[in-house]
Amino acid sequence: MLEKTINNIETNIKNARSIGEKDRDDLLELLSTLKTEILELSKTQAEHAESITGFARVSAHEATREKKNQNLIELSLSGLTSSIDELESTHPKLVETVNKISQILANMGI
Repeated sequence: MLEKTINNIETNIKNARSIGEKDRDDLLELLSTLKTEILELSKTQAEHAESITGFARVSAHEATREKKNQNLIELSLSGLTSSIDELESTHPKLVETVNKISQILANMGI
């Protein structure tokens, strides 16, 4: 389920007309890393992994919409950032990846 969700995010990013080529390439690379990190996290913290994946899906959706709603982008990114709280020491690469994804998506919403 988690892998399928991330694959769907990748497909949506590839097909979104509202994303520049550099952001698209960066996001796809980060999503590849996210997939690896989420699958590893899911072995010990499945619900936490599902939360992160869900917020990543919603954040990507809101940031890539043709008609953006800044409030929804901010809310979804806040949820994504909150979903990685307390993982810094145990999953630093996951936290770094989510932070980079959040930054790109936030910049797209401006």
